[in-house]
Amino acid sequence: MMKKKIEPNNNLTNRKIKIIDLFSGVGGLTFGFYYSIYRNSFVKNDNFEILFANDYDQQASSAFTTNYPDIKMFNNSIEDITLDFLKKHEINYADTDLIIGGPPCQSYSFIGKRENDTRSKMYSEYKRMLTIIKPKMFIFENVLGILSFKLPDNSKIINHIIDEFNEIGYSVSMQVLNSLDYGVPQNRLRVFIVGIRSDTKIEWKFPLPVKERKLTLLDAISDLPQIGQNQSGDNYICEPLTSYQSLMRKKSKSISEHYCGVYGDRITSIIYNLGPGEAHDDINKKVDQGILPKDLYLTSGYHNSYGRLLWDKPSGTITNNFSTPSAIRCIHPDQNRALTIREAARIQSFPDWFEFFGSKTSKKTQVGNAVPPLLAICLAKQIEIAFRGNLNGE
Repeated sequence: MMKKKIEPNNNLTNRKIKIIDLFSGVGGLTFGFYYSIYRNSFVKNDNFEILFANDYDQQASSAFTTNYPDIKMFNNSIEDITLDFLKKHEINYADTDLIIGGPPCQSYSFIGKRENDTRSKMYSEYKRMLTIIKPKMFIFENVLGILSFKLPDNSKIINHIIDEFNEIGYSVSMQVLNSLDYGVPQNRLRVFIVGIRSDTKIEWKFPLPVKERKLTLLDAISDLPQIGQNQSGDNYICEPLTSYQSLMRKKSKSISEHYCGVYGDRITSIIYNLGPGEAHDDINKKVDQGILPKDLYLTSGYHNSYGRLLWDKPSGTITNNFSTPSAIRCIHPDQNRALTIREAARIQSFPDWFEFFGSKTSKKTQVGNAVPPLLAICLAKQIEIAFRGNLNGE
């Protein structure tokens, strides 16, 4: 007897769950609500409808439109989005179920100088949008540093943010999620705040970690062609070596963004003398021991700057500077260069067919700032569970 073909469930509810993505960047969070995984392939998820996305960065917005051509993208300041704006653009926001997004996070980051600038106040614009649209739920994502960031009066901004969400009628839960626990080959800790409008009966639970073994760098990028300085690799040289690689490569016949620039002689020498897992402090030890010349001694940077990654370990957090050798642990495990944009995108769980737009700096920011798509898919599954039978807030 022929087995009945099992298809994805695209009739979860009597209507689609309506979503708005603010501070969307290239669309890492959107990816999780736009696609699901079926038979180790990304397939369109018809349980969600994304009403529009917004981002101030023109190049990130262009990349978003390239990858999601059927979603309205408003490339302007979030401050411009008012009731009149929504009416002018014929956005039917009245029954929005969910707002997702994370305001700019550089001010909250542990890496680099922390400043109490305009970006650290963008949560107020997020709150304003909640008061206008009144979604049943929201997902607010940010860096771990937001938990310790303080306002001028020495109070923690996270407490202030939660209080303000409570004041406008949302009960809030918060959890730190590590992307590594959700099928992403990267240790990446991020804060997720989920709010539920108090007049609904929706119940929320954060996704449990995936039970499969944690993925390593070998699982993620070992199939990509070897390249050196001033070289690029545009074609696959072997079949996928892991299930993860197969998922990332489906629908892609060639490789984009897999190139390396040219380093100076000093940087090249430093990289060449890095052993497996070694970094900044190991270079200085070798100088102190007379193994390396004194001009290679590093007088700035963190202890894990110039760090070489290990094949049998997950990657560390992908930052905006992953292709800069002096950045936080981003040197290839056995090639004498930093990661390429495509390698970093793979580590973030963007498929090889996902496109980035603009300058190299902008592309790195698009990759480094994004919520990993596989984590976003896990969040979307939990949203489907939360909304099952509750689309009218009953």
